[in-house]
Amino acid sequence: MHILNNILAGQVPMELYLGVSLIMFFAGVYGFLSRKSMLMILISIELMLNAANLNFVVFNRYLYPGQLEGFYFSLFTIAIAACETAVAIAIIINIY
Repeated sequence: MHILNNILAGQVPMELYLGVSLIMFFAGVYGFLSRKSMLMILISIELMLNAANLNFVVFNRYLYPGQLEGFYFSLFTIAIAACETAVAIAIIINIY
């Protein structure tokens, strides 16, 4: 009941963010291990990277609320992942 009151008051506890991140990461791991399509494997890798980015932002918000290092690191990893995915999709298109 305490968590529900915090959510309704606009204060989301860190454990809920980490729970969402955990679910996203293991959904990505399951998709990576169970899919045969290269495109679906890339989407699963993106899901795992987004879960890690969510962790960076959450820990930055709760441990260092006045600083932005976690946000900058997340933006950098999102940019790297986007470039990596663009190159991988271009390679897949050229192969098929």
